[in-house]
Amino acid sequence: MTAVLFRPKKIRWVAGPLAAGITLLFTVLSFGLTGSAGFQNSKASFQRGDQLAMIGLGVLLGLGILLFCRPRVTADDAGVRVRNVIGGYDLPWSVVRAVRFDRNSAWAHLELENDDQVPVHALQAVDKDYALDGVRTLRALHSAAQSA
Repeated sequence: MTAVLFRPKKIRWVAGPLAAGITLLFTVLSFGLTGSAGFQNSKASFQRGDQLAMIGLGVLLGLGILLFCRPRVTADDAGVRVRNVIGGYDLPWSVVRAVRFDRNSAWAHLELENDDQVPVHALQAVDKDYALDGVRTLRALHSAAQSA
């Protein structure tokens, strides 16, 4: 069987426009940073650097939101590679006991032979049928690897 790839769907539709909106909001707000800084008995005023810093903050927040688009899971006959928001795992099927997607769970998990669990953020409950197809595919690959 060839390698399969799953990435979250709905979060990508939300995160992209939200990141762009936050960046745009901070850019617009930066133009309001003019004149006095508003402190009593002070001659402090906003400078061009303050405006650029506000735009930079918007860009950083936007990039932080886009991190939620990072998760993916790739699997083949040899094993499974999981990349989550932060961190990742490259596991052979021999260390995976089960692929789980419990009711009321936000995302799927790989249950390992040493009783650890690895979250699979790429298969999220909000993606419904897409996530179920991904879990079924991972289970089929795991079962084929266990019987081989």
